[in-house]
Parts: sequence; structure tokens; C-alpha cells
Amino acid sequence: MFLYSENIYTPEGFQKGYLNIEHGKIKGIVQEVDEKEDVVDYTNGIIIPGFIDMHIHGWATGSFKFQGDKKALQNMSKGLVKVGVTSYLASTATNAVEKLKKQASDAREFMEEWIPEKGSQVLGIHLEGPFINKEYKGMQKEEYCIDPSIEITESLLESAGEGNVKLMTLAPELPNADRVITYLHEKGIQVSIGHSAAEFEDIARVKDLGVGGFTHTFSGMRGFHHRRLGVVGAAMYFEDMYAEFSKQTGMTVKPEAFAIVYRLKGPEKIILSTDCTGLAQVKEPFYHYIRKCTFSPYGEDSLKCVYDDGREEIINKYEYDNVKDVELSYLGSIQNVVKNVKASVSDIVKMTSENPAKYLGVDSYKGSIEAGKDADVIIIDDEWNLLDTYVKGVKQDIQ
Repeated sequence: MFLYSENIYTPEGFQKGYLNIEHGKIKGIVQEVDEKEDVVDYTNGIIIPGFIDMHIHGWATGSFKFQGDKKALQNMSKGLVKVGVTSYLASTATNAVEKLKKQASDAREFMEEWIPEKGSQVLGIHLEGPFINKEYKGMQKEEYCIDPSIEITESLLESAGEGNVKLMTLAPELPNADRVITYLHEKGIQVSIGHSAAEFEDIARVKDLGVGGFTHTFSGMRGFHHRRLGVVGAAMYFEDMYAEFSKQTGMTVKPEAFAIVYRLKGPEKIILSTDCTGLAQVKEPFYHYIRKCTFSPYGEDSLKCVYDDGREEIINKYEYDNVKDVELSYLGSIQNVVKNVKASVSDIVKMTSENPAKYLGVDSYKGSIEAGKDADVIIIDDEWNLLDTYVKGVKQDIQ
């Protein structure tokens, strides 16, 4: 199969031609093809690598946070291709260790059974907690925030299966954190700082142990003061550490705050994610203190939203078109970033594909349009509207 475009983005820049895809892999770009070949014409489209969301708990009709099973991942994968996400990490929230082990096991089984026809690919697991600081728990459950433990870490990795945990978010100031960080680094697992009251000096120390970046920068971490730099100061100061930002709604992080870090670090050291939870799938009333809204189950198949200003809304939680706007999508977040910092296609590809692939150690087969890599590509127009999604060369249903 060949995809034709006058704008195919590769690490060498834009190229015109036919993107050759065979057996789910990219073979290269050629300038001529036989008329008998299967060609899809995207003359007016831009072909770029599919997005990698390394921090997502749920999307639309599926929630790994609230439902926490293979069915949730199945629904997430079907929905994520509709917003350009071709691969992601199944992200857990801080919870009881036994529940986390069950989620890790379910994610492993889903990964083993997955085929491209099922939608976006689960690349692995992101353990957000349970080794986080109660002081900066945010929306995490305080009763499950615990000190780092090698034994618990080993049990979680065993449940997940060899090589399946790709990322852990933790607070490096907690007791035994250094030991766990070293253990994870030796296993090839990336460590990110989040939900943390760490001082700048703590981060300078653990950086040398292998910590690579920061989770939802600005949110859930000690802020910046000119005499006490905190986690935020470290995120801005250390040039070789990545700053992950969750969806840019303008609510959790003001556009100007994102722009400051963008100017300091550039697109080379920023990773865009969503941190979506699949809010439509809550199992009990959940108050979102930023949205000023209580989300509650309503009957067997509906969600009730009660806003602080008295407004109420009831929607079917199993119909994608009804719930896709409950949270801002990955694509919607990118559109905001493009508008707010005037990011180019090249900049966006770095922050959405190349950087997360490098950060997670999967850049040998994901993250860019190069020969030998998985044919995970999306086609957009000049306004960042999605035209089509391919996962390992399989065209997805984006309607």
C-alpha cells in the first residue's frame, strides 16, 4: 500500500512522494509507483507520525481508572484513533496495591491479544503512584499514597509482565525512593517526578540516578520561589530533563505558563499528553474541583453532570459522540498549543511522537516516519483537523 502526499514529515523534513507500507511497517518513500498498486491519495493532507499518549487513564467510553479492566482498554483503543492517538500507555491511578496488580495483569493480557484492527496500541503501563506525596496528591486517593518499596515494585512488575511497565511517577523525597529509582533504572524503566514536595536539591540528586522528567508539569508539585526553586524550578532549570504537560485546556495550566517552559526548553524537551480519565465512566460521584462539576452515574447507561452554577446535564456514557467532549482530546489540546505558542508541524511532532518514543525507549520502532518503523501515521489538514489514522498500516474508523 502507498499513501501519497506532497507533505510527508520525516526526521529530514517534509518530503513529497508515496509512503510505502508493507506488513505494518514503513518501507520508505518513493517518487513513482506502478498504476496497479494500491494508492491512497492525500494530495492536500499532511502525513505525520501518530500521537503517543504516555499519560492517559481513560478516554470517552473507556476508563482504565474507573473501570480498570480489558474492556476499558478495548473502548479506549477504539476511541483514541479518532483523535490521532496511535499508541499509548495504560495509566493507573494511585490505588490499593492488589487492585494495581490486577490492572497490570489485565493490561498485559490486552497487549498480548491486541491486533491493529482493535485500534490504538497499548505500548505498556504507566504507574502513576502509589509512591506519591499526600501533600500534593491532587485527585489521587490519599489513603493509598505510600512510601516507596522494592518489594511492592517487584510485585507490580511481575503482574505486568516482563518489559511492560514503561514509566513510573513517584515523589523522590519519600523514604526509600532512591533505592526504587535505582532499581527501576536498572530495569530500563523511565522514572518521572510527580505529586511531589521535593526540593530542588532532591531532584539534582535523583537526576543522577536516572530520573528523566516531570509528570504534568506545574500540577501536583512544589512550586517555584526564587529562594526555594522546588520541583517547578527544577523542571525549568535542568535542560536535559523532559517536562510532560497534560492537556492544554487553559484550566490546569495557563497558556502563558506553558509558554514560559516552551521558551526555556523548546519542543525538544517537552512531551504532550492528556491525563484524561474517562470521566464519563465514574462509578461514584466525583467532584472535579477545576471544572466545578460533580460527575455521577445515572441509571445503568448515563452520566449526570451537576455544575456549581446549578446547571445539570445527562448524557449516555456508552455513546462515543455523547461523551467525547466531556474531556479535551489529544487533538484538541494540540490545536490549543499551535494557537498559543505558534508551534510548527515539526515542533508538534517532536512533542507528540518523537519525544515520548525516546523517553519510553521505544524509538527504534515508534515515533517517526522512517524505514523499518511501525506504520503508525495520521493525516491532518492545515488546521490540524484529522483526516485519517493508520495503526501498523491498518486504516482506522475515525467517524
